[in-house]
Parts: sequence; structure tokens; C-alpha cells
Amino acid sequence: MCGFVGYIKGNNSIDHPSVIENMLETIIHRGPDSGGVHEDDSVVLGFRRLSIIDLSTAANQPLYSEDGNIVLVFNGEIYNFQELREELREKGYTFRTSSDSEVLIYGYLAYGTDLLQRLRGMFAFCIWDKRDGTTFIARDGFGIKPLYYTRHTADGTFLFGSEIKSFLPHPSFVKELNKDALRPYLTFQYSAMDETFFKGVYKLPPAHYMVIKNGEITIRKYWDKAFREEENTLEHYTQQIRETVQESVAAHKISDVKVGSFLSGGIDSSYITALLRPNKSFSVGFADYEAMFNETNLAKELSEQLNVQNERKMVTAEECFDALPTIQYHMDEPHSNLSSLPLYFLAELARKDVTVVLSGEGADEIFGGYPWYQNSPKMESYEKLPYGIRRTVHHIAKKLPKNRISEFLIKGGQKVEERFIGEAVIFSDEDALGVLKPDYRKGPSVASITRKVYDNVQGADDVTKMQYLDLHLWLPGDILLKADKMSMAHSIELRVPFLDKQVMELGKKIPSRHRVNAIDTKYALRQAALQDLPEEWANRPKLGFPVPVRHWLREERYYNLVKETFSADYAQAFFNTDKLIGYLDEHYHGQKNRARYIWTSYVFLVWYKRFFIDM
Repeated sequence: MCGFVGYIKGNNSIDHPSVIENMLETIIHRGPDSGGVHEDDSVVLGFRRLSIIDLSTAANQPLYSEDGNIVLVFNGEIYNFQELREELREKGYTFRTSSDSEVLIYGYLAYGTDLLQRLRGMFAFCIWDKRDGTTFIARDGFGIKPLYYTRHTADGTFLFGSEIKSFLPHPSFVKELNKDALRPYLTFQYSAMDETFFKGVYKLPPAHYMVIKNGEITIRKYWDKAFREEENTLEHYTQQIRETVQESVAAHKISDVKVGSFLSGGIDSSYITALLRPNKSFSVGFADYEAMFNETNLAKELSEQLNVQNERKMVTAEECFDALPTIQYHMDEPHSNLSSLPLYFLAELARKDVTVVLSGEGADEIFGGYPWYQNSPKMESYEKLPYGIRRTVHHIAKKLPKNRISEFLIKGGQKVEERFIGEAVIFSDEDALGVLKPDYRKGPSVASITRKVYDNVQGADDVTKMQYLDLHLWLPGDILLKADKMSMAHSIELRVPFLDKQVMELGKKIPSRHRVNAIDTKYALRQAALQDLPEEWANRPKLGFPVPVRHWLREERYYNLVKETFSADYAQAFFNTDKLIGYLDEHYHGQKNRARYIWTSYVFLVWYKRFFIDM
């Protein structure tokens, strides 16, 4: 895993070598082993390498075709590179390295942009074709690897790369806050738009590629994750899952450096660890809250059963608050998912022993693992009433005082497109508008963002709609982004075997009743895991990555720290700070649990200070 940054020169572009060197310095954590630069009259490409496959200098990047006309910078891994290499050799192409990178060069020469249909892996790459002046940029189907681009520059320079921070040293880049991003962030807890918190800087969507030629930009989608159920027995799909996930783990463990696994007490990381059987697994918990926020004992117990050595760390509140500005710096955009805290320290722990780790991200989105996907028995019964009746009751209940009964009746009269926006719901849209200053209320509504995704799955059942939304918003925008940024902060490669093209193609076919039913979520996957995991782990309810922030914010030290930030002059540009401090006081005195409101607002201000005040 590595990092790259590049640019297509604009009018009167500054060509001093220090420009690309300064840009590369901001992402040295992504590739501490070596670096390289390509520059010609049109394009500059910079690369930082973390050596994983073919550790020789021959595999350093930028990588060139034999005639020098094709130039590549590539971040990620191609898991079917050996198969592709043999296929390309039969077509007459000669390889100088044993790396997976070189198949992208000759695959492009053989197939053009259709190469993407043949790739199995996680990737973001840029190919510069000198022959006709074409720049070909692509991102993997799930969005495991990040890729940003912008033309928000003073001279028309087009910038692209693995991290936004690498754009900042370029003298023509215009650093400006995107005011529209804050409103949806307060609800989603992550940046949910294609345009980032930096005005004019965009994320290339997962499963998309970009071609730039003669100044024109074309963006196209090349793969679809829509479910297409195929009727078959549970036993059939259980066996298919077991065989496919086993094969994916085998492909994902190919490496010329040491490989370990992240391990919590849940089924996903436990299943990966059981199939991988690494020398070491890695886990974190929270000091002072072991009884409530500690899965390391479960991880240690499973590791002992698997004969795997388990390394673990107990993280303190002080460590988390001290690391938060650094975490937000690495995230590039404000990101308040609490699990980024333990993940940062987990990667730091693992890096002492290994360079590659396998993890369990993606199983919930593909196989239906989140509790929200499963209706309660009461809701199942209520939804047997005609929708028209439930909708009328819904409108009446909205006028009643908020309590469990009124909320149940409101939800029961909503379509899934209205009630489900993804796994994270922090501020309600009403409360977000109430806490924001007028200039920051103009961003898109949550509904307008989710509607674009739901429009692609009209006619599907509710479970499928929710999974599809999470695959396109929550997974790339939150889960995978923090996985990449927190692991790369410590120069460690994180691989996700569930997020494999073959696994997804299988997952598309599984009927929703085998994914989520009255018995359990992720039902077929759990049945498959029973053959390799003790029942206690295969059937354990999903816990997430619990973090004791709500308790920390009731400690005087952290209450005062957050209050100081909420009272800062720069906070008043964005928020009605009296309201924020009111939330903080309510929480501190135990009147209401406002932890997520407080944390999401605080994280934004920490991020803003790091990028717009301290830099």
C-alpha cells in the first residue's frame, strides 16, 4: 500500500522540483520505504512506497512500460495479478518485476479502460499515456482506497492524489472551506457529499474511472453492486459463502512481509482470523472502563483456541483526546465516528510486529449484519396493517409529545427511504439547522443525498434498500475511509477480504430472507462461520467498537476542554455556541445523553483548527 499525488500542469504552472517534493512530504506516512517522481512537459507524478510485494527497487514507482510511454502510480493491491500476468504474457508482454503493479500497465495496453472489469483488488491509480496525452484515473469498486481531485486552482492546474493534504503545498491550490459540507456532516458524522470539506475538491466515487484528454474530463461507472437474488437453499449459500470467503482470505494474505489480523469479539474479524491463522492478532480496549468497553478478553480467548498470539492495548481517555488533532489531520475531513479512536491505536500497536493486517470490514453491508436491518416482532405485526392507515397514524403521532410509543407510530408509517439514512444518525436535520449559523444552513439536506442512492433500487425489499444505501454511502464514506487513514497513519496496510469482487458477486445472489430474518442478522454468514468458529463467536450479537466518550464528557477535565473549544471565537462563525454549551451542560449534569451531538461538533472544530488556523 502506498500513496501518490500528481498534477496536470495549468497555464504558467510552477515547475520547480520542490513543489512535488513538498507535496510528497505530506504523505510520507503512506510510503516510508521509497519515493519517486516523473515529470514531463504536461504531467507531474509523485509516489511514496510501502513495500509489500516484490521488495526490490525494480518495483519502485513511478513505473514505466518497456518503451517508456506509459507511466503508472498505484496505491493498493491486485489480488489476481498472477493470473493476469500469465494472460498478458500469452499476449506477448514482457514483465521486468514480480509486483502486482506492472499488470496495470500492460493490462491497460491490452484492454484500455476495460482492464477495470478484470481487476480483483483494492486500488486507486493513475496511468499517464504519453502517446496521445491521456490521463486514466480509477478507483476500486468499494472505495477501499481513497482518491481525490480538484481544479480549484489559480492557474487551471488539475490536482489528484491519495490525500487532500498533499494538495496544500501546491502554490496554485486555493484552500477554501466548503460551507455546504457542514450541515449533512452533523447528521451523518462523516463527509457524505462527493465534494469534500475543501471547496472544489472531490472524491472520485467507488467503481468509477476518469479520463482526461485535451482538457476534457469524462467520468464513468464501471461496476454495479445492485443485488440480484437467485433462489436457492440456505445450505447451498452457506457452502458457497464458506468456499468463497476462504478463497478470498487466501488471496488477501499473499505478501512478502509479515501479515497479522485485527481481532475484536465479533464474528467478522473472528471469522477472518480463524481462516487466516496468523502468528499474531491485535486488539484494543479502554482503560478504566474494562467492564463495559473491552472486547480484548474475548479476542484473547479466541486467539488461544486458534493457537494465535494476541497483542492488546488498553487506551486511556487522555491518549484519545491528545491524539484527536492528529487523527483528524490524517482523516483529511472531519470524521466523528468514535471507532476511529481505537482504530488509530490498534494500527499503532500492530505496526510494531507486522506491515499487513486483515480485518473484517464489509461483512455487515454485504450479508446484512446491522441491527437496523431487522424489524422488531412488534413492528412486523404493526406493518401488517394497510400502509394508508399507518400513514394517517404517523401524521397524528408527529404532533404528540416524543416518547417510545409516538416514535414507534411515526416509524411505522414511514417508508424505508424516509426513516433510514444509514448506520449513523447524529443530529436530526431540525437540530442541525438550529445549531448552525445561517451561512452554513444552505448545504444539501440528508434526504436529498440518500434519495440519489435509493432511486437506483426502487422495487427492492426494505433490507436490500438499506444494504444498498450503506454500500454506497456509509461504507466508503465512513468505514473504509477511517480504515485506510488510520492504518496508513502508521504505515500499515489494511486488507478487507469480505470486500472482494467474488464475495460481492455471491452476496448479490443471496435472497434477503437468508441475509436477515426473525432469527438473526447476517444469518447465512453465521451458518457458514459455524464450521470454522465456536458457536459463541459465530452467533454473538453485533457490538460495534464501543468507546466510552459519554463517560469521558462527564469528567470535569474533558468537560472543560470541550467547553473551551465551544467558547472559542472561531466556533462562533459556525455555531450558535450557546446552544452547543447548553448540550454540553445537559450532558455533564446527567440530564440527557448528548455525547454524540457534542463529539461531532467538537471534532469538526478540532479539524478546522488543524487545517485552517494552525496551518
